[in-house]
Amino acid sequence: MTYTGNLIDTSDTGAITAKPASLLIDRFGRQVDYVRLSVTDRCDFRCVYCMTEEMQFLPRKDVLTLEEIYQVGRAFTELGVRRLRLTGGEPLVRNNVIALVNALGRLPGLDELLITTNGAQLDRMAAPLREAGVNRINISIDSLDAERFRRITRTGRLEKVLAGIEAARSCNFDRIRLNTVIMKGYNDDEVLPLTHFAVERGIDIAFIEEMPLGQASEHQREDTVCSNDWVREQIEKQYTLVGSDETTAGPSRYYSIPGERSRIGFISPMSHNFCADCNRVRMTVEGRLLLCLGNEHSSDLRRILRADDGQNSHQDEIKSLERAAEIPVPENLKQAIVAAMDLKPERHHFYEQDYAQPVRLMNMTGG
Repeated sequence: MTYTGNLIDTSDTGAITAKPASLLIDRFGRQVDYVRLSVTDRCDFRCVYCMTEEMQFLPRKDVLTLEEIYQVGRAFTELGVRRLRLTGGEPLVRNNVIALVNALGRLPGLDELLITTNGAQLDRMAAPLREAGVNRINISIDSLDAERFRRITRTGRLEKVLAGIEAARSCNFDRIRLNTVIMKGYNDDEVLPLTHFAVERGIDIAFIEEMPLGQASEHQREDTVCSNDWVREQIEKQYTLVGSDETTAGPSRYYSIPGERSRIGFISPMSHNFCADCNRVRMTVEGRLLLCLGNEHSSDLRRILRADDGQNSHQDEIKSLERAAEIPVPENLKQAIVAAMDLKPERHHFYEQDYAQPVRLMNMTGG
């Protein structure tokens, strides 16, 4: 597939056809309309399924500037992407992240600007995020017990996250969703308490199966991964779950509860592979465009962004961000994104013995 201005070559002969450049289509006919942009690999937590306790983070020179992240986000929207999600690490620990949110929120054609956070900064940042244009917010929480929460996050304070959830609820986001990873031996007895917590507040909750992304220490993932089929059985001991046609940009499969506003979602890459419907790609904060969560297929966008001098300055990022909004996106950046669609694999191979599993941790992957 070749991008040429407003035209894409999709033929075997190399002839240019009048296919709109707004369609990012991979080799398997899947349209990419949702992109997750990591703004940092750093986090104020050290969750056991995401990071090691003693992390080595990227040097600043290897991290994309706010201007560069904006350029990538703008390039994707000009190619037809309608949903952008900011991730990390923890996106709210990035300096001046609200300026980036403001800039992305003004992009023409963007239907939704979303963010995933651990919630610890939301007590002070929920309102600015809403004002900047964030439509929906996902908040990670894996326990309602303060001591257990500390064990799972290693550094987190439950009371801060609970305050952040309440702050978000007061800001009239279109939707708030809790993200929970249920792990055997850690929090598998909290399925119902966490569900109650969400339903009582009229917010959504999604249960996510643990994925084999790097070795986060403390446990072997094969010993702790918990099937969402089992999670659903626990919920159905007290709630009636009704299949729903509602979908979001991501892979969650939702169920409604009669008489309640909350939706119960399941993200099940282990037990119910959803690769056939994948509409997503990710960009790491070092500018690596990942075409699949569970594979290493990628394209180096930082090399294109820094083609002139090899390194962009992090000095005065807000002014450079303002300038970036006034100049066209480099055409070779959009060409590289279109070309990368041919690298997107058909599916992941989590836990398959004949395939090497990704060694990168989730904070390096981007949400």
